[in-house]
Amino acid sequence: MVPTKSALKKALKKGYITVNGFIASTATIINGGERIVLTIPEDPTPNKRLIFPLKVWFEDEHLAAIHKPAGIEVSGNKFKTITNALPQNLKASSLPDATTPQPVHRLDFATTGIVLVGKTNSSIRVLNKMFEDKLISKTYYAVAIGKMKPHGTITTEIDGKPSQSHYKVMESVPSKRFGTLNLVKLCPKTGRRHQLRKHLYSLGNPILGDKEYALEGLILKSKGLYLHAYALEFEHPFTNEIIRITDELPEKFRKLFGSDTR
Repeated sequence: MVPTKSALKKALKKGYITVNGFIASTATIINGGERIVLTIPEDPTPNKRLIFPLKVWFEDEHLAAIHKPAGIEVSGNKFKTITNALPQNLKASSLPDATTPQPVHRLDFATTGIVLVGKTNSSIRVLNKMFEDKLISKTYYAVAIGKMKPHGTITTEIDGKPSQSHYKVMESVPSKRFGTLNLVKLCPKTGRRHQLRKHLYSLGNPILGDKEYALEGLILKSKGLYLHAYALEFEHPFTNEIIRITDELPEKFRKLFGSDTR
């Protein structure tokens, strides 16, 4: 049987063809009687794998929780993302609806802390719904600049939508450059984009290291954003256990306030 040009094109995508010992192209004329050989590499297009070790704080057949470092996106079009690193860091689920692990919420590029991951189709759907229904309690820590009231609730609208965050100042230290630095515990009750950063900025107490929501002359460069997703608490949607996951404060926080700050 004489191969057609379309067959040659498909074959060439996977390997190469020789006709009587010469590499063929779609312009090669076949008259009949030629010796045609198709050569296909064992792995012509290997999948790139992101080798990026992650700390895993919790994992079972349904879900997992990992530590997200600063300087990496949770997901997106880039190769280096938390999403692409998950398969190499988590055990594959043995459940019938197991799928490629997927984050069920996001943290900003510069934010550190816990990211919750679904390992099955059903867990991804349920966890997304739990976030929508505010059934997952989130606790953050930030370093905020300037004098603050000991505690309060911020209700400044974000993008025209109702928003709410509770805060409590856990410790304050004097600073030559910033006047006062505060270790602030934050509990967002809504999930708007950049909510905690915008809310603290609206008080006049921007987060240390925030270049986007900052007061003139109070931008800290090259140290990163001092915002950390510290804890998640929720009822496990499949085992009904109460799950509380914590992620210790980064070293740069402890340098400002000491090791026992919570």
